[in-house]
Amino acid sequence: MSSYTKSMTSGSEWGHIIRFTLPLLAGNLFQQLYNIVDSVIVGKFLGADALASVGATGSMTYFFYTLCIGLATGAGILIAQSFGAGRERDVKAYIANSAYVLGFFGVAVSIVSTACAPFLLRLTDTPAEVFDTALGYMRISCAGTAAVAAYNWINSVMRSLGDSKTPLVFLIVASILNVGLDLLFVVGFDMGVNGAAWATITAQGISALGSIIFAFMKNPMFMLTSEDAAFNKRYAERCVKMGVPIALQNAVISVSMIFLQRTANGFGKTVMAAYTATMRVEQLIQQPFSSLSAALSTFAGQNTGAGETRRVIKGYRQSVLASCIFALVMLAVFMVFSENIVGFFVDEAQVIETGGRALKLSSCFYIFLGLIHTTRGLLNGAGDVGYAMVNGFCEVIGRIGFASILVRIPAVGVWAVWGTTCLTWFVTAVMSLIRYRSGKWQKITVQK
Repeated sequence: MSSYTKSMTSGSEWGHIIRFTLPLLAGNLFQQLYNIVDSVIVGKFLGADALASVGATGSMTYFFYTLCIGLATGAGILIAQSFGAGRERDVKAYIANSAYVLGFFGVAVSIVSTACAPFLLRLTDTPAEVFDTALGYMRISCAGTAAVAAYNWINSVMRSLGDSKTPLVFLIVASILNVGLDLLFVVGFDMGVNGAAWATITAQGISALGSIIFAFMKNPMFMLTSEDAAFNKRYAERCVKMGVPIALQNAVISVSMIFLQRTANGFGKTVMAAYTATMRVEQLIQQPFSSLSAALSTFAGQNTGAGETRRVIKGYRQSVLASCIFALVMLAVFMVFSENIVGFFVDEAQVIETGGRALKLSSCFYIFLGLIHTTRGLLNGAGDVGYAMVNGFCEVIGRIGFASILVRIPAVGVWAVWGTTCLTWFVTAVMSLIRYRSGKWQKITVQK
């Protein structure tokens, strides 16, 4: 067994999960530094209008990014199950063919998303005074979708083989580079919000390239023969079949986020800026949940491949407990420091007050957010792609439905934006638990 691969099919369940989670969490936190640095520099140096411009594009660029992320996740599931079952030839074939699928898809999405940027900004009622700056930021971010696809592909493959440490090294370098480029482009070269977009996609591209080169040099599973590297329609189709439902899950969730962004835009620039700031904070808070979810997904994938269902259930229960403890800690933190945290992003008093109250509301529902992530990790790792669609549509119906109702209640007002998210977390968590308790994920046949 190489130092760049790790089997999780024997030994302490929680030990494997936590050792895998910690480097992944560190990497995710550094990745979120991209968004936070963008927001802080844009908000502090360019003002609330510029921050609102960046925020107006977030849910839409995420829509295109997550299509690639879903395909990468699907490939990772197949690789993890094959690795857990000891099928090395299948592992290598999936690595090669998933690269072809993600490469083609990443380039295609980059082209389409860049062309659709003006239409999408109009669709979300982006205010005229920030439209042009938002359009420039979004076009640059969308053009970098191919780099996002490459980055998420290599990360997903490495994680499926039990390696969560190698990507961390490249993320740290890229994060430091991103900070430097942000300051250089936005402040030094006076490139405005476009400079922040260029800094982020450049840093992400460097991280992806470095990780890929290193993997092919050091990881034995990437040492492919010409037969391994040959395009194989059967393996490529399996990657698509496993990845598309997860990609669609992510896509429909993104559609619901776009609708919610439209709701925030309707309340004006102050709410837009507050929503952008709180979204950046919550993206950071979600990282422990999503890191635990990714670790549990790899753990479940390998152990499902090895036929170790008992280990999967035990690891899931331990992960749920850990996520609940973290949610309670964050609730206490935001009840005391929410305004100070929002003030880190912007100076306007009204934005800080609105954002601080919004964080207090959202933190009361973090336990449900944790349940969504941990259950999603288990079910996706087991290959239950049917759940992915159920989960995605729950979030769409929740965000669109609750937002449509709450904005019509005068007493709710601007809090409809954040109240919608809280209620959606609750409903989705309940549906996720119902899916887990049904036991259908235990009856899915491992791909061979």
